[in-house]
Amino acid sequence: MISYVLTFAEGILTFISPCILSMLPVYMLYLAGARTGADNAPPSRKNRLIVNSLGFAAGFTIVFVTLGAAAAIMGTLLQRNRPVLLMVSGAFMVLFGLNFTGVLRIGFLNAEKRFSPKVDNLRFWSSVLFGIVFGFGWSPCLGTFLGSALALAGNSKTVAEGMLLLLVYSAGLAIPFIISAAIFENVRGLFSWFNRNSRIIRIISGILLIAAGVWFFKDGLVLILDRR
Repeated sequence: MISYVLTFAEGILTFISPCILSMLPVYMLYLAGARTGADNAPPSRKNRLIVNSLGFAAGFTIVFVTLGAAAAIMGTLLQRNRPVLLMVSGAFMVLFGLNFTGVLRIGFLNAEKRFSPKVDNLRFWSSVLFGIVFGFGWSPCLGTFLGSALALAGNSKTVAEGMLLLLVYSAGLAIPFIISAAIFENVRGLFSWFNRNSRIIRIISGILLIAAGVWFFKDGLVLILDRR
């Protein structure tokens, strides 16, 4: 149960992380059918924004759940070494947390892959495709929290459990995204507040990752000691 709560929290932390939240107004304009230079999306486009946001969330959920299945399959093959897998996963989560706080700089986590999909006049199915592109176009923030969620999925006992973990992670990211789309014009000030306090948010998020990593490392170590 702790794993599900943690992955849901990681989804929320992904949403409020600086490199996702700062781009949210741009995503909203794309999904509303407006161009980046516009001040806001016209009220008549609100329904399109909500529907397209659902499609966008469905797109990245497909990617994340598929990755969760792959991680769980790999973990299932290594179940005999589950204590070691727990310790390795915990160590990676600590590294992810240290990277996110800025204590360490890990190259592949900070590398950003940018895609340039056609986003003019998006509809539901094209928004799903846009979400799939977003899922593969990892930003540093997305890579950190998604990597941690996949580490947890790798410790799943079944493939279905790994997929469910990534579905929960996707829900943590999708729910605030869709709510923001529904009340976008009313929460722009909140986005500005998050951006102004992005450094504090990064540190707190990193500390939570480190704490979770230590917890899983400890569980793996306890299992090894018990076997002896």
